[in-house]
Amino acid sequence: MNTISLAATSKSGKSADSIPTAEELVARARAMIPTLKSRAKQCTSGRDVPVETIDEMRQAGFFRILQPKRWGGYEMHPNVFYDVQKALAEGCMSTGWMFGVLGCHPFELALMDSQAQEDVWGENNETLISSSYQPVGKVEHAEGGGYYLSGHWGFSTGSVHCKWVFLGAVAPPKTKDGNPEMMIFLVPRSDYEIQRDAWHVFGLQGTGSHDIVVDRAFVPEHRVHRPSEAAFSGIERGHKENDAPLYRIPWAQIFIRSVNTAALGGAQAAIKGAMNIMENRISTNTNKASKDDPMLHAAIAAAKGQCAEMDLMLRHQFEDLIGYAESGEPVPMTKRALYAYHACSVVRRVAKLVDDMAQLLGGRAIYTHSEIIQPWLDLHAARAHVMNDPNLRTKDVINTELGLFPEFPFM
Repeated sequence: MNTISLAATSKSGKSADSIPTAEELVARARAMIPTLKSRAKQCTSGRDVPVETIDEMRQAGFFRILQPKRWGGYEMHPNVFYDVQKALAEGCMSTGWMFGVLGCHPFELALMDSQAQEDVWGENNETLISSSYQPVGKVEHAEGGGYYLSGHWGFSTGSVHCKWVFLGAVAPPKTKDGNPEMMIFLVPRSDYEIQRDAWHVFGLQGTGSHDIVVDRAFVPEHRVHRPSEAAFSGIERGHKENDAPLYRIPWAQIFIRSVNTAALGGAQAAIKGAMNIMENRISTNTNKASKDDPMLHAAIAAAKGQCAEMDLMLRHQFEDLIGYAESGEPVPMTKRALYAYHACSVVRRVAKLVDDMAQLLGGRAIYTHSEIIQPWLDLHAARAHVMNDPNLRTKDVINTELGLFPEFPFM
């Protein structure tokens, strides 16, 4: 299934006939791989995806894949989005990671109040949004409604290319009997500062995951998203206008996949790099050719086979999620917990598979110009993201099977 409930026209004046097919989008992404490889050093040293790459991705339509049709988007099956992400990450994992984060934000904005969508896309429906969902902001309730937001957030991937940002914070209760509430605040570029001096890391350097600083910015109620509330009710304010089945998929499932799918593209780059080293390497100590090493053969075969298994598993899960969305039935919490666990396990599994290949390639693998070293570094950096820690999900896999309330409801 390539598209879901496409409307005839959109606010951009585009018709369904002008929407590229899934195959065309993936082919465009794969065609970019050589260019992304040639820009990889620039991306890494500059600590940002180059502007020309962003422009080419816009022209290819990649940022429209999960965007509502009424705003000029394609409303396509999430598997199309992730196939594009994997291809981009094969060329440059930083670029693939950045695309996964920025490219999934149109989905979240589609869940919000229609006025928030108008604020962001009203003048330019190609406007991009970055994020940092760390709940570190300070929130004050404003008289007459809305909030004042302050704080310092890290890890806002692709922020220099965006005009808006999603920021996480816990709002205090309005009354003595109330409870604190996790919220996501949508803030315009005029209300925050990007600090680019903090992002000095050993992997995923090119993602440009810079710091964001806000000093008591006013955020109206319509620019607030409450994902934990919607996680159980299944009701989002944006469903009134964006009623395609796509937007009935739980937001958490979309986002979790967006920060681990790049690993599968990085793995393909690492596997090809290992093959290239293997074909030409002869140990100066043993005088044995790596291409005759059965242990290396086993490591490469395991990487290829297990990455293919993970890819098929994740694809199946989104086919299942779409099936629930189209039927109007809620996704059982048992499946949501298990699917989140599977997705959160991918990066660590892939990193281990690449470790197993790299340690059998001798000194040739450790040079910075080695084809395997940058994917290896990127994969180990990706492990640090909270959505790539399966240990945070194990308890809820069991709890939901027992009919208990999940401890980590973002699923």
